[in-house]
Amino acid sequence: MIPQLFVEKIDLGDGRSITIETGRLAKQADGSVVVRMGDTMILATAVSARTSNPGVDFLPLTVDYREKFAAAGRFPGGFFKREARPSDSEVLTMRLVDRVLRPLFPDDYHAETQVMIQLMSHDEEVMPDALAGLAASAALAVSDIPFYNLISEVRVARIDEKLVINPSRAELEKSDIDMMIGASMDSVAMVEGEMKEISEAEMIEAIKFAHEAIKVQIEAQYRLQAAFGKKEIRTYEGEKENEEIYKKVKEAAYDKIYNIAKVGSAKHERGAAFAEVKEEVKALFTEEELAADGDLVSKYFYKTNKEAVRNVVLELGVRLDGRKTTEIRPIWCETDYLPRVHGSSLFTRGETQALATVTLGTSREANQIDSPSEQGEEKFYLHYNFPPFSTGEAKPLRGTSRREVGHGNLAQRALKNMIPADCPYTIRVVSEVLESNGSSSMATVCAGTMALMDAGVQMVKPVSGIAMGLITDGEKFAVLSDILGDEDHLGDMDFKVTGTADGITACQMDIKIDGLRYDIMEQALAQARDGRLHILGKLTETIAAPRADVKAHAPKIITRTIPGNFIGALIGPGGKVIQELQKATGTTIVINEVDEQGVIEILGTDPAGIETVLAKIASITFKPQMGEAYEVKVIKMLDFGAVVEYTAAPGNEVLLHVSELAWERTENVADVVKMGDVFQVKYLGVDPKTKKEKVSKKALVPRPPREDKKE
Repeated sequence: MIPQLFVEKIDLGDGRSITIETGRLAKQADGSVVVRMGDTMILATAVSARTSNPGVDFLPLTVDYREKFAAAGRFPGGFFKREARPSDSEVLTMRLVDRVLRPLFPDDYHAETQVMIQLMSHDEEVMPDALAGLAASAALAVSDIPFYNLISEVRVARIDEKLVINPSRAELEKSDIDMMIGASMDSVAMVEGEMKEISEAEMIEAIKFAHEAIKVQIEAQYRLQAAFGKKEIRTYEGEKENEEIYKKVKEAAYDKIYNIAKVGSAKHERGAAFAEVKEEVKALFTEEELAADGDLVSKYFYKTNKEAVRNVVLELGVRLDGRKTTEIRPIWCETDYLPRVHGSSLFTRGETQALATVTLGTSREANQIDSPSEQGEEKFYLHYNFPPFSTGEAKPLRGTSRREVGHGNLAQRALKNMIPADCPYTIRVVSEVLESNGSSSMATVCAGTMALMDAGVQMVKPVSGIAMGLITDGEKFAVLSDILGDEDHLGDMDFKVTGTADGITACQMDIKIDGLRYDIMEQALAQARDGRLHILGKLTETIAAPRADVKAHAPKIITRTIPGNFIGALIGPGGKVIQELQKATGTTIVINEVDEQGVIEILGTDPAGIETVLAKIASITFKPQMGEAYEVKVIKMLDFGAVVEYTAAPGNEVLLHVSELAWERTENVADVVKMGDVFQVKYLGVDPKTKKEKVSKKALVPRPPREDKKE
């Protein structure tokens, strides 16, 4: 028996639509939906455990997004023909969804919860990541999992000054805005994207436009929920509470924490002071009380700590390290720190430090992208590493984390549009975070900018970045510039903005509260611009402009384009010519065929070696013009002429026939030319009889007068 199907349609207003259906697939999941746009279909499921694990005081939420190669009619690449670890693009989509969903579960819900999103069919005209948030929320909407505030996500682009929702990849390439926005009906919860130096007002306009589209998608989820039959939300055991313990902890700790917070101190000093207060609070309880309710004492101490620190900011305008709300921590920078890398820089802001390196290469080093929804390559990419010692911790290394992928992607998007379109290099930037107390991703942007300029990459403009925070009690609010790690943890917003002196290049915003007002967002962006420009000034004091050239030990790259029919001659039989040329000159030569042309990249540190390669290319592609004179050298003597080589193109040989040596009859070739002789010849084209090229020495000298025959 075919199960009953429930479907809701979302009209995008331009002839395109999205459908959400439930009731057909994965019915043993707590909630499941299929979202379809064009021929792209996504299955999303939500499952949550009925009980919480003892001792868990957080929401163990896993958001997983995977793209099936079969969805695009393709096989997985490599030897292992099966989907394995998630790609960076899949990880980034997981993060986009997770960051919107996580704050909207009840604070006391701690059951293991898993949201799985799978791309089952892919349409080249539809980018699936823009549908993942909608699918996840809809799956929760038709479940009994406690999730009260439905959300959705959309991509917004601006093409020819017109804002567009969920553009195709081809359309996106023509856009100067690429932002993903996640929101509930009431407020924006997440923004992430890249822009081509847009203004703050333009960014707000794009966010508002996206939010209106999101409201339509949320309404469709409520209609689906009603049609399907809204399930009764399951009951669950929340956190245990004890008002007496809370009052005792707050009375003992609040004033002490408040006084520590208002003084302003360094991270470790402040941490030690808070820890001392916590020990004093614990001393107020017996061992038996701590054994029974020690977790509550710790929980209430954290709650009191958060309230006191936030009130210091709201009431006194003073932050944990003593700064004012708009003040940036001290910054010092250095370039060319590492002597043998192609470019390097150190950026230190307060207790956050990033060491960035730049490596230059050919197109062979491009980052290959091969996923069901996207194929291509990146000639500029950035990797971000966050080792545990950067926060004074010792933890096992488990490979690249989702956080490292996300922060690296943000910094890459901040910088990539400032790499010149005609830059011949493949560029890899690596940021090693050495200290962290505040935004290390923004430190990465700043360090990356200086390292690129130190490497001689002719950046269009330098880029800086800043992380903004927010503390609000619903009425009063404070926007914080250059937030500390504690301010991120205790605050209500983490808003990272990067840009040049002329506009925003990337952003990432996460909101932890409902109902963020647009006027607060506008103030945060304006304050961010002031801070960003201040930081930019520090960068340009250190290195004002890109170095005129790459460093002596860094490879220089020269590109040449040759007709496609000469590619084989340059490669040689079995690659012999190009391999011997690379070995002899100490260069790397890469040949790519583009539009029936050979695009040649020559990479090397020795200018003489590069010149030798250029001379060889000139020789191979040399083509004499009809009627022109050329200098040649005799390299071989024959009975019927001499083999000569064009001096401008060594290796290009042609036969100078005995009949073209002189106007007089030549009995012996050696009477006119000898080995090593250099002289001019005239190019006569291809002999129609022999089908071989023909040159003449005699054609460049006057023909002697003919003697009259005697009667």
